[in-house]
Amino acid sequence: MSDEKRNGAQSEIRLSVGVRDSGVGGLTVAREIKKVLPHARILYFADTAHVPYGERSPDEVRHYALSISRFLIERGAQILVFACNTSSALALDLARETFDVPIVGTIEPGARAGLEATKNKRIGVLATRATVESGVYSQTIKRLGARVETCEIACPQFVPLVESEKTQTRETQDAAREYLAPLLAFHADTIVLGCTHYPLLIDALRQAAPSVNFVDPACAVAAEVAGLAEKYARIPACFSGDEFFASGESEGVARWIEKLLPHSANEVQSAPVFDL
Repeated sequence: MSDEKRNGAQSEIRLSVGVRDSGVGGLTVAREIKKVLPHARILYFADTAHVPYGERSPDEVRHYALSISRFLIERGAQILVFACNTSSALALDLARETFDVPIVGTIEPGARAGLEATKNKRIGVLATRATVESGVYSQTIKRLGARVETCEIACPQFVPLVESEKTQTRETQDAAREYLAPLLAFHADTIVLGCTHYPLLIDALRQAAPSVNFVDPACAVAAEVAGLAEKYARIPACFSGDEFFASGESEGVARWIEKLLPHSANEVQSAPVFDL
């Protein structure tokens, strides 16, 4: 099948994709999934009761990941996307052992995209503290690419800035310069945005480092979902639209939905709070 015919076939696929994140960052992944699978039904869960995950313990992150995954599967998700690098780092393998549906993470797609982009074999990673402490990006990049040097930087200010919709402020610009400084000193020519919130700060990042190639793993994640879609698709007699859930604050989620997924209804339903 030609690429044109394959893309046309994928554009007609209808299936339910569960996308979960600690907050609004995963909407950047949902947006890319909609581009390649416009008829897919998105079931989105923003765990705003527990954001940011980067400051949570590994046991907490695993508990939230399994609980929310089960919730989305019960709602009809045929494919799950861990649109959260912290959850992908700490809970992806456990979730794959626990559930029968295919689960796509962000780490390996992001690592591959970084390797394809780098010219000088120096890759930087901006991520949450938990993801950086796990070392999973450096491990994955080095497993996939020989003689590549990496440097990971934790960015604890970034997620709260996005969740509070302060993406265009002086505070954001200052934080971007602070976190990018060691990566520029490392001479990274490519920086992987190792948290799905961070593409929403791309203007500040590019202003602070205009010569760097920033890699958003969302496109690679969406391509992986599209590769699975034909196998798991079904066309129900009545195929409902996208659904959005939040375990805590929902007004900010609704506003980001309106910005990133303007053709979806931005009503956000209350969801369970899966406290440990």
